[in-house]
Amino acid sequence: MATQDATKRIPRTPRIASDHPRYKWVALSNTTLGMLIATINSSIVLISLPAIFNGIRLDPLQPGNVSYLLWMLMGYMLVTAVLVVTLGRLGDILGRVKIYNAGFLIFTITSIILSVDPMHGGGGALWLIGWRVAQAVGGSMLMANSAAIITDAFPARQRGMALGVNMVAGIAGSFIGLVLGGLLAEWNWRSIFWVNVPIGIIGTVWAYRSLHETGVRRPAKMDWWGNITFAVGLTALLAGITYGIQPYGGHTMGWTNPWVLAGLIGGAATLAAFCVVENRVAEPMFPMKLFRNAAFAGGNAATLLGSIARGGLQFMLIIWLQGIWLPLHGYNYADTPLWAGIYLLPLTVGFLAAGPVAGALSDRYGARLFAASGFVVMAGSFAGLLLIPTDFSYWLFALVVFLNGLGGGLFAAPNTSIIMASVPAESRGAASGMRATFQNAGMVLSIGVFFSLMVAGLARSLPHTLSTGLMAQGVPASHAHDVANLPPVGTLFAAFLGYNPIQQLLGPDLLGKLPASDAHTLTGREFFPHLISGPFHDGLVVVFALAIVMSLVAAGASLIRSRRTAQDS
Repeated sequence: MATQDATKRIPRTPRIASDHPRYKWVALSNTTLGMLIATINSSIVLISLPAIFNGIRLDPLQPGNVSYLLWMLMGYMLVTAVLVVTLGRLGDILGRVKIYNAGFLIFTITSIILSVDPMHGGGGALWLIGWRVAQAVGGSMLMANSAAIITDAFPARQRGMALGVNMVAGIAGSFIGLVLGGLLAEWNWRSIFWVNVPIGIIGTVWAYRSLHETGVRRPAKMDWWGNITFAVGLTALLAGITYGIQPYGGHTMGWTNPWVLAGLIGGAATLAAFCVVENRVAEPMFPMKLFRNAAFAGGNAATLLGSIARGGLQFMLIIWLQGIWLPLHGYNYADTPLWAGIYLLPLTVGFLAAGPVAGALSDRYGARLFAASGFVVMAGSFAGLLLIPTDFSYWLFALVVFLNGLGGGLFAAPNTSIIMASVPAESRGAASGMRATFQNAGMVLSIGVFFSLMVAGLARSLPHTLSTGLMAQGVPASHAHDVANLPPVGTLFAAFLGYNPIQQLLGPDLLGKLPASDAHTLTGREFFPHLISGPFHDGLVVVFALAIVMSLVAAGASLIRSRRTAQDS
């Protein structure tokens, strides 16, 4: 009886109303969790690829399997780049919270399906690629609407801080995924998908119970022609750029491949048609008029350039650590993904240290100076990476990548604040999706741009270095010449995945004919990293020089002011 009376006296915790002072913090915490889980998945696979390919028993270095590797890398990012605008626009029409909540649910269900991949070989790879595409739909729903939900919930004086926390979580997720992927892949490759499930369930239930529709909803028709031309054009263009790094017709890369050319030319033409469509339809998915606002255009240009530079940095640092530095310092190839993630922690720490502070201070002192200074710091860190030797002292490397993370943190929140504050309230969903499109498209572009530059750099010096090194260990000149003239993209992917390809390239028959000491040296831990370190540094010069230019141009774009409104100042 006493228990029943006590139960009656305990009121049930009510759902916090949208006008309650604490509601904005509920919206911020849930959308930040959503952004974090969505962006962690864009990089958690990146560093776990060796474990995944071993788990599904697929050799990623076989020529026919390179496509699986590329689609495993870019499938998730490509889909999010294509869909975030559409889903942001759909949020403006149907309700941002409704689309966001559905995204959490889809993301959680697909994570479960991904973790139970029942197949091996190519079938297992296609299962993962296909369901990663489905997972990306849910991730796109989260990315496209989180910033708009926060902008609706917070007053202007706190908006930069709130968007800063959310964007820091989003971009930091791509760094955290590197560390988390390395740790989980060491245990079980399926665990990189298991980790999403409990977080997804909590986030989904929490979102459905707690979030309210507080934004401006405007009934409108879907822009189907715009959606179709945008999806086809962007997919063709980004796929063409990515496949351009694969060898074709005796060339080190595939830029003369008719399919690549068709993707590049056809994609660009379709995107041009998309721009014409968007200027003529009454309810465009991608409101081109927003680009008349100089602050909006400059902010998105900076987002794209920053994303390309950041994506290229991740790829290059993983190759540097897994393929060269860690083996030279006594780490087995099987352990390099774990330790690469650990040694990249200063990058994440720098980003997390600067991001929330920059968001809060930008509300008080203005966003432009923080955004521009962040890119200048990033440019300086790229210059630092050019100056340190390939076999570096770790404390120096840690300091430089910490500065890079610091620069990214200074830029992320103020840039988002500039973009979101420069559009009217009814366009915030579309603007959020457009910003996410430039960010995600930049990550996919970085694969094609930076890998192409690196392959071009390797092609100049790698054949001679490889041939000379192999002959010095007793490999016959004809065999050494054949191996040295293989497309350098294979060597690059081997380093990226933390593989030692020498044994596979020479074959057991040839190795069996060599003296035991030479064979042991060739297949040992240090021969391959020593061999490629010089050519790799030649490629780094080209790659990071471009990253410096991109960062400085982005800094200039961040300083552009709008002539039409003072709101974004």
